[in-house]
Amino acid sequence: MNLLNFFKPYSDRRMLRILLLGIMSGFPWVLIGSALSLWLKENDLSRTTIGWAGLIFGVYAINFLWAPLIDRLHLPFLSRKIGHRKSWIILMQLIIFISLLLWSLLDPSKNLWLVIAVGLGIAISSATQDITIDALRIEQIGENEKDLLSAGAAVSVVGWWTGYKIGGLVSLISADILQKNGVENYWQISFLVLSGIITLCCIGLLFIPEKNSKEKIDAQAIIDQKLIDKIGVSNIFTRVFAWLYGTIINPLLSFFKKNTIKVALAILGFIFLFKIGEAFLGRMSLVFYKEIGFSKTDIALYSKGIGWLTTVAFTLLGGLFAVRMGLVKAMFVSGIFMASTNILFSLLAWIGSSEILFAFTVLIDDLSAAFATVAFVGFISALVDRTYTATQYALLASIGTAGRTLFASSSGMMVDWLNGNWIIFFIITALMVIPSLICLLLIRKKIKLNE
Repeated sequence: MNLLNFFKPYSDRRMLRILLLGIMSGFPWVLIGSALSLWLKENDLSRTTIGWAGLIFGVYAINFLWAPLIDRLHLPFLSRKIGHRKSWIILMQLIIFISLLLWSLLDPSKNLWLVIAVGLGIAISSATQDITIDALRIEQIGENEKDLLSAGAAVSVVGWWTGYKIGGLVSLISADILQKNGVENYWQISFLVLSGIITLCCIGLLFIPEKNSKEKIDAQAIIDQKLIDKIGVSNIFTRVFAWLYGTIINPLLSFFKKNTIKVALAILGFIFLFKIGEAFLGRMSLVFYKEIGFSKTDIALYSKGIGWLTTVAFTLLGGLFAVRMGLVKAMFVSGIFMASTNILFSLLAWIGSSEILFAFTVLIDDLSAAFATVAFVGFISALVDRTYTATQYALLASIGTAGRTLFASSSGMMVDWLNGNWIIFFIITALMVIPSLICLLLIRKKIKLNE
């Protein structure tokens, strides 16, 4: 009975909706991450070039700049038919679909910058849809449903990894099979296969209910009117100013007022630094696997296939432990665990292409990454004000992405600087979590969460 109660939060039907939203969020990452990296690698582009190509992930670090607009602007016709949040997701999915069709026509050895430009389009669309996906996900759960908040975060992470892993499995295995059968443009055809997944996800999205946004619109209108009343003049200029102030400034003020300026800045510093080491490792992991002798099928099986199963299991368990442990404590534990597992990659680099060690390393890495991610998502979800869900979540998530993207883009250059010494590289990544944990330690008792 206790065991049933332990897993009860996952029995809520809303978890299936959150799972699908997570899948739609995670899927584009494999396109501009694993798939793009190997595509460039197999066209004889350098590690440094592949690393710098990862700068396209930088748009995830700045999507908070347009998040307020996504939060308040309603798309003509689509918003009325299917809802505000879902209309933005559908539009971005369509752009990603078209981008995959364009990739299927390109050769990176001849059109590198065009390939990167299309990848940038995918990244911008993905980063934009994440704004509204995260808002729609958070809004599925009531503010006072403590157990469901962390459970929802866990299911969202499971969905994200499912989208990422399935995309990786399909792209790598299809590319490998096509290559072995003598198909010249095997990557391009695999992108066409991936476009089918987008279509299926969009169909599923239409069945997710969206809460009526009238209450939030009315609340924002009241705030806008109060500012106009303070100004003392009501005309087109003051109304536009009030709208912009309520859209851009108020979400930021709300966050800093809730936590105080000093604590808020410390929270932002922690979020920025927390997953940098993981990002360095992740950006170069497939290149590393390839260099020590594993095939695309090996990588697909161990990293994407088995990795997905372990990630699902560990994430669901991690979400429940986060509920009972508390999100702040969970962040400490996951940070230490995540750093310590990076040492296993050093061991794999030292021993070489051992399938047993490869499988074990992936297993432990997925365990630590799953727990760290669900704790991280739950942590920032608990920080947001529901009046400004999309804007505040996008701000916090983007700051975390900024740290991972801006620094991790130099990961390939670091490996080259180390003359391909993967052992030292992975030890360095293990040490990168320390500054963030120090930051969290200093403010742990002052953080105000909606738990």
